[in-house]
Amino acid sequence: MKQVIVARRDLGMGEGKLAAQVAHASLSAYQDASRRARKKWQGEGQKKVVLGGDSESQLFELADKAETEGLPYAIIRDAGHTELEPGTVTTLAVGPARDDSVDRVTGDLPLY
Repeated sequence: MKQVIVARRDLGMGEGKLAAQVAHASLSAYQDASRRARKKWQGEGQKKVVLGGDSESQLFELADKAETEGLPYAIIRDAGHTELEPGTVTTLAVGPARDDSVDRVTGDLPLY
């Protein structure tokens, strides 16, 4: 079981902004997961991997794949209080779900 968070590299987010957006994505996708998946993931150490994405459109394409696979996911839009314009898509989380299922969606992306 794992969760992958894809963060946009093209935005040039500062380290703190990036950390906050990854956290938002992780929690939102966790809430979308079934109770059984959440418990199993928690019992296995809550593995998370942060990967780099190139664009908003790429995140939406990956979200479509996650939905097709029946995986929990979340797209995060920034509130616009600091570095980014309101509504800017920053991250996508996929999972928690089985490693192989998540890899079918995000397996070709590089580490952030």
